[in-house]
Amino acid sequence: MSQTPRQSAARSVERSVPTSADVARLAGVSRATVSYVLNNTSAVRISEPTRRRVREAAEELGYVPHAAARSLRAGHTRMVLLPTGQVPVGPLYSRFLNEIQWALRRLDYTVVQYGSMGLDGDTAARAWAELRPVAVVSLGEIALTPHGVEVLKRSGAKAVITLGPRHVEGAHSLVMDQREVGARAAEHLLERGRRRIAVIMPEEPGLDLFSEARLAGVRQAAEPAGATVRAVPLAYEEGAAEALAARWRELGADAVYAYNDEYAMLLMRALQDAGIGVPDETAVIGADDLLLGRLLRPRLSTVRMDLVTGQYLAELVDRVVREPGGAPERHDLMGATVVRREST
Repeated sequence: MSQTPRQSAARSVERSVPTSADVARLAGVSRATVSYVLNNTSAVRISEPTRRRVREAAEELGYVPHAAARSLRAGHTRMVLLPTGQVPVGPLYSRFLNEIQWALRRLDYTVVQYGSMGLDGDTAARAWAELRPVAVVSLGEIALTPHGVEVLKRSGAKAVITLGPRHVEGAHSLVMDQREVGARAAEHLLERGRRRIAVIMPEEPGLDLFSEARLAGVRQAAEPAGATVRAVPLAYEEGAAEALAARWRELGADAVYAYNDEYAMLLMRALQDAGIGVPDETAVIGADDLLLGRLLRPRLSTVRMDLVTGQYLAELVDRVVREPGGAPERHDLMGATVVRREST
């Protein structure tokens, strides 16, 4: 019994890695057409029935384009590197990561998260450059240097974008001045008549880049008004919070800015368990405006941050990749407002 072309093509790749030539034979088109369809090339007009036939053939054979080969033809990858460090990922950060990954995927980029624990700025840049990404979006966990930016660009990265508390020369920098968060929290506590402010400093590695700037913001707002500010370290553990609550009255604080809502919730429960009234004895304010903070009793006051959206950042990546010759830009993004609730 003679075989159909589809059966013959399918059998020929039964025990081997399928190629674009196999897809072309099965779909009855040229290899160039296969490449145009599977690489979503818009410059060449191909009918929808042909596109559907190519995709069906590729699916039947289990064929996927070879990323490295495609990169060689194009001169660059479609890979966007999202380095991840050792910052604990909370709900706000997770939502932002999801947003940018979905937005980049819709723009036909491949998003790769790179575990960068133990790497400093220049060492990290060299490690990232080995993958030859078309873009790197550094979210502030690792402080890139101008030299690191240059290493990435020489390796072929068309876009290097940093999102963090400071501008980085040579990169498109989205600057979020974390001092604003601390300053807004302190101003609110001052309005409530508090003059002895404790500031929680997380002991988890990687958060000092943000916590130090927020502490500076509290000091800038509170100390000129005659208030005292005391930095208080705290690990994100129930036992650590209980130990701090047990000696809370020794600190003499009548208010606490607890870095973010998660630390604020941890500490507030420990204070209540220790018999310290919130807000009567100690006012508590966090940051991030998480849903859980609204469900507590008393409801948690917080600082809401106007963050850049994942869609905005993805569109910036795409624009810089397509027009890499432009001068690096600085965008000041941070806006912070207090949400007044019962805990203060």
